[in-house]
Amino acid sequence: MNGQAARSGVAVRSAGEADLDVAAELFRGYLEFYEVDVKDAERPRAFLAERLANDESQVLLADVPGAGTVGFAQVYRTFSSLSMRPVWVLGDLYVAPSGRRTGAGRALLHEVLRRAREAGVAGVQLETAYDNTVAQGLYEAEGFVREGFHVYFRELG
Repeated sequence: MNGQAARSGVAVRSAGEADLDVAAELFRGYLEFYEVDVKDAERPRAFLAERLANDESQVLLADVPGAGTVGFAQVYRTFSSLSMRPVWVLGDLYVAPSGRRTGAGRALLHEVLRRAREAGVAGVQLETAYDNTVAQGLYEAEGFVREGFHVYFRELG
């Protein structure tokens, strides 16, 4: 936990198998925020369980005294051909309404960056919705720079 998190009382920890239910509930909130229609209510939990079991991502949880586990972040490891080094993709960062304005989002972001530095990665990349100005403000305040690349995606069904 960094100094900022210690002052705010937020504790950030790695999620394990015992945390799957609470992590899945936060993941569902994240999916709802982005208006993703989840037809199978168990799929978010199964998705997280698969990522953790296969060591394909890191899932972090933010605990706030008196409020419980209110936030999560999920990070994927990949590589950058341009820097010829590993990079991390912060795929998901979400704080439930009950945990907003507690410093949980910032604490999660700080922990991702701390772990990335410790792992020696070239950088951390993320995306957010054009209208998610609250998140954009946090990311920019923490040194993230909007890049001039266009992101394309091809749905495969």
